[in-house]
Order: sequence, then structure tokens, then C-alpha cells
Amino acid sequence: MKKIIIVIFSLVFLSNNVVANDLSVAKFHEWLFENGHTEYVNIEQSPGCKKLIQKHGLKVPKVGLFDEPKVKTNEWFWLECHKFQGTSNLKIKFYKYNEIPEFSKPNKDTALYYLYRGQEVAKDTSRAGSTKSNNPYKFKISLRSDDDKTLKKVRKAMNKTSMLSYLLYEDGKITIDEITPLDRFGILYDNNTVHTSASVGKSFVSYVTGHAICEGYISSIDHKLNDWELLENTLFYDQKLIDLLNMAAGHHQYADSNIKTGGLYPTNSNKNTIAFHMKDGVFKNSKKSKSKYQYTNLLTSMVINYVWHKSDGNFQDLLDKVFKEKAKIENDVWFLKNNNETIRDENKNNKIKKEYEVRDEDGPIRYSFQASRYDYLRIAKAILDDWQNDTCVGKYLKSIQERKISKNLSKANKVANNHNAKSYAGFFHTSYSGMAKRNVMGMYGYGGQVIVIDFDKGRIIVVNSITDDYSWKSLVHSVIKKGK
Repeated sequence: MKKIIIVIFSLVFLSNNVVANDLSVAKFHEWLFENGHTEYVNIEQSPGCKKLIQKHGLKVPKVGLFDEPKVKTNEWFWLECHKFQGTSNLKIKFYKYNEIPEFSKPNKDTALYYLYRGQEVAKDTSRAGSTKSNNPYKFKISLRSDDDKTLKKVRKAMNKTSMLSYLLYEDGKITIDEITPLDRFGILYDNNTVHTSASVGKSFVSYVTGHAICEGYISSIDHKLNDWELLENTLFYDQKLIDLLNMAAGHHQYADSNIKTGGLYPTNSNKNTIAFHMKDGVFKNSKKSKSKYQYTNLLTSMVINYVWHKSDGNFQDLLDKVFKEKAKIENDVWFLKNNNETIRDENKNNKIKKEYEVRDEDGPIRYSFQASRYDYLRIAKAILDDWQNDTCVGKYLKSIQERKISKNLSKANKVANNHNAKSYAGFFHTSYSGMAKRNVMGMYGYGGQVIVIDFDKGRIIVVNSITDDYSWKSLVHSVIKKGK
């Protein structure tokens, strides 16, 4: 009897999981069909529509919507024969929380679907960013020869993994430039496709913060956060900015991995505003514990919203100076923002009864950043240039590197170690194995998004991917460390 109950429960769970994905999968199938990717689509009309097709002698086209009968009938529309009704031949595996787990190795079909899904979700989210530059930076290019060992490894990964883009910048020029081919993910990704940074955006928050300091909006990395009403009666009030930048604000007991509440994401800024977390969430009347490193999304979003607060109405000008004027981006870039709809949905899922309209002063900006492949490199190059030219922002970068703290993480914690980066420096990973004494700072985001900058040797690697299923050691670490 017990076994029967387990089987029934499993079937119900699986059916619910399928139902939960039906809508987005159906949209994906329709997108494939309407964009001419019929190799992935099984064109199949309902039995009722088939009868009408036979009755009127219609032909099913290979591309485009089904023809309508010359003599239109109400039945044709009642049965929704004018809408796409096909399925795909893709073998898609669905994951919990609608995300591919870290370090998974999904098949091509699954990765393609989740790439599409991520792009569609990002379209419906509000933004805080910059429009493209009128004079985008043009890279010098001197590509390695086809027999280069690193290039061969990159091309193999591009055809075997979910990697979308690989860029190597060294000696002032791009030397490796590889992008996913059409027969893998090229139908959804090209040079101008805006792709998620995931937690790489945390480092961009730091870079923007450095500019806010240099513009005089914030005094220094030791500036005390006692001038933001949202932080009153929380553990963050009157703390130094550097403690938030280093994720060492004495907040570890409230981290997602430690806090015990009825909600899925009690301290995740991707799920609500800073105002909610401070005034209605777990940080209301919170008390600071001993400062130590504890990675969490919230602190990064707190900092970028604090920069908004301190910029005195000039936040857009600040973003434009960073991305449009200095990095000279070719396409629009932006941080995502929580909006009324996302807040309402998440509040429902997390059993939060209070609903409210989201305002900029509530802190809706998220660290999640969106940009195209070359624009990621443009931003990374701007960071490199600031460091090497010892600009005001370059001095900021050096100051957070000097104030880095140990992560004190076990080798077994693969995700938190971020590929053996043993220290954390103002939202950058640093002190990589074998390069602890070098000025190398890295950025890592969910799904294998990577930017690593070697300030000493002027070397940058930028990787976009769907998931982290490629070899970090051979394609990133070794290339930064040895140049090959």
C-alpha cells in the first residue's frame, strides 16, 4: 500500500511539474516555428482542425502559420486552428525552480530551452542602465592560428558544452574570438544578443560604486551607512561600506543558507525590494554578529541602491559615465529591477500578505546585469585601463584589493570557492590558486558566466554560457596563469 501511495505521489508531482512548464514550452515551440526553425518542430493540428484542412483541401506549409480556408467558418476559429498547435522533437529535462543546477551537464535540447526561457524572463523585467554609445570602442584583432592548442580546446568546448562565447584579450587586442555555431545555440545567441551576467553583475556594482566615490557622492570605502532611512533599526545601520563590499557585515545568521522562515528566499534581493527586507522582512530589528565572509545576493543590491540614494538624482548620469562614455558600449546595457508584477508574484509564492507599489526609493535595483558579449569585454577593458592608468577609480580598485578578506571556505564547497579564489575583495574574487601574489581579480555568475582580469599582464577572459559544464581549469585558469 505504501509503495502504491509513493507511486501515485510521484506521478502527481511529475504531472504538476510538466503542467508548470507547459505554458513556457508551448511558447518556445511557437517561437521555433514562427522563426523558421522547423527542424525542431513537429507540425501537428488537432483532430478537429485536420478535418477542416481535409474538407477545404488545405496544405500545411513548412514555415509560417497554417492557411485559412477561403470560405472562413466560425468553427475554424472556435477550434483555434489559426494558432500554432505543434510540438517539438526536443528532449527537454525540466529542473526544480526552473533553473539548471550548478555544474550540471544538460543535453543540447535542454540547454537551448533554458536559454530561451531566461531571455524571455529578462524581457519582462524593468531596467536601470545606459543606451549604446554613439562611438563604441573598436577592438584591435590579431587572432591566434588554427593550430593553437588553447583555441582548439575552446572550439571543442563550443561544440560539446553549453558555452556561448569565449573572448581572450591580451597585449591590447582580441586573440581568441569564438561564438556558438548555428547548429548548437546560434539561433538564440549572436554578437548583439543581450545575455545575463548573473553574479558577474556584483562586480559591476562595485565598479559603479568606485565611480560614485570618485564623483564625490560617497566619501570613501570607509563611509558609514548612517544616512539612509531604509537601514535604520537593522544590523547594517552605521556600518562601513567596505564591510558590505566584502560581504562581511555580520549578517551570516540571516543568509539564505542559514535563515529558517516559511519563504523560499527570505534574504534574496531578486525576490523583493530593499525596503521590504529592512522594514518587513527578516532584517527588521536585526542585530549584527561577528564580521566574517558570507556570500549573499542581498548586500550587492543594497550597495547599488545605496549608490542610487547618494547620487542625488544623478544616478542615470553616473551609469552613462561608466558604460556609455568610458566603456563605450555598442548595445544597451542594464541592471534588472524588481517591478510591481515581480514583487506581487513573489509575495504570493512566499506567503507575504502585504502588497505595495514599487518605488525607486524602495530599492528595487538588482545586481543582475545584461549585456552583449563584446560589451562585457568593453567593460572589463575599462576596468583594466583604470587600474593600469592609476585613475581615481583605479585607486578604488587597488584599495579594495588591499582590503581583501579570506573566504575561509572548504575545498569541497565548489560553488562558493568560485574556482579556488581564496579571497574576496569588494565584490571581486581574488587570490586564485597559483596566482595569490598576482593582481588578478575575477567575476563569476550562475551558469558559467566568467570574467577574469589579470592587471599585471593585461589579460582578460570573458565567457558566456548557459551552464557551467566546460573546463574552468584549462580554458580560464591556465590561460590567465600561463597565457596558454
